[in-house]
Amino acid sequence: MSNVPATVSNTSSSLSVIDCWNKIGVHGDASCPKLEKHIHCRNCPVYAAAAVQLLDRDLPSDFLDEWTRHIAQAKPATESTPQSVVVFRIGAEWLGLQTNSLKEIVSIRPVHSLPHRRNGVVLGLANVRGELLVCISLSEILRLDETSEPKKDKTRALSPRMLFVQHQGLRAVCPVDEVFGVHRFDPRELMTVPATLAKATTTYTKAVLSWRRETVGLLDEDLLFYTMSRGLA
Repeated sequence: MSNVPATVSNTSSSLSVIDCWNKIGVHGDASCPKLEKHIHCRNCPVYAAAAVQLLDRDLPSDFLDEWTRHIAQAKPATESTPQSVVVFRIGAEWLGLQTNSLKEIVSIRPVHSLPHRRNGVVLGLANVRGELLVCISLSEILRLDETSEPKKDKTRALSPRMLFVQHQGLRAVCPVDEVFGVHRFDPRELMTVPATLAKATTTYTKAVLSWRRETVGLLDEDLLFYTMSRGLA
């Protein structure tokens, strides 16, 4: 009820409301002696009494017409909340992973193989800042051909990296051929997964996004990390 006008007229008489909160209250110079006791004007009985006065007054004659016009107006388009993904490449395929699943992008680390691990998903262990993390092959999970060549771009230096990912307690690193970085987009830009994608990749892709003349497959984090966890079992 801040900034309520001092005088409000109804159909029967002039209803005078003393808006002391706008003068000596929290919205004024705060000189009201009652503030010491009530802290804020909304806790003061004077403020409450003014509210009762305003609510008990008769409705203006044009009240219904005004609200009818307001409701009849077209609703403005709702803006979508931007999302962000880290865009990276394996072989010739560009992929996107939600940034909240990414902890860090690190340079390639030596991978120490583990005995009796032959499923291809688990590559071994890698040391990242003193922490031994399991190294998982995304190309094996997604059935991607790492030997396929991307489109040539002389302006871009190709540097393999590792994605340090974290999701629901699982922490791992995944080697990739190239990392572009974080890309922000409007969810309305997302498109359905085309049938031309490889079957295994389609399983883990929930949508596609057009980016720099490329098609980026947005990975399903829940399914991807579930598969990772099973690979560690």
